[in-house]
Amino acid sequence: MDPSHLLKKFVRSFEKLDEMYVFKEIDEIAYSLRSGEQDELGRWRWRVEEAITEREYLDAVYAKLPAPFPPLYEQLVLSYRWAKVDLQSFSLLANPPGSDLSGLRAQISHDKGLWDSLIPAGYIQFGSGPDMDYDPVCFELKSRTNKKDYRIVKIDHEQILCNWRVKVVAEVAPNFEQLVLQTIERANDVK
Repeated sequence: MDPSHLLKKFVRSFEKLDEMYVFKEIDEIAYSLRSGEQDELGRWRWRVEEAITEREYLDAVYAKLPAPFPPLYEQLVLSYRWAKVDLQSFSLLANPPGSDLSGLRAQISHDKGLWDSLIPAGYIQFGSGPDMDYDPVCFELKSRTNKKDYRIVKIDHEQILCNWRVKVVAEVAPNFEQLVLQTIERANDVK
């Protein structure tokens, strides 16, 4: 399947899997992506924004990382802006609005304790567990395939923050493309 078509389907799945409502005080990124009017509870719906971002902005992100993103994730971050979104099996960290990718870089490195442990151990966080689960969901760099994709793993955040130990607790998907396909399938099952 064409990667841009696959990503369109993936982004459309966000609305089926997450309500995408925001209160102004809770999430500044989602609030900046709001659309329409407030509902009776004082919430706004937010929307994914299409973007055209030059590849050169990835260089600033990659300067802080030990390896590049998988190609499909690269295309996603260059093509869309979104707030943190709960996709039921994991939550995708935000790629905030802006002309560059500095917001994405800030999201990935936001938790210094996780960042300082994950990067040297060969993991790049791009998500977390679903709902209130704080465990990082990461690209496992040592598993790079000939398609330049990585195994997607979930890591126990308490082991990092309490014991400075990186412990993989689950494989979320064999690679990012499979994670995207699983997410689309899950969204298709929602009535």
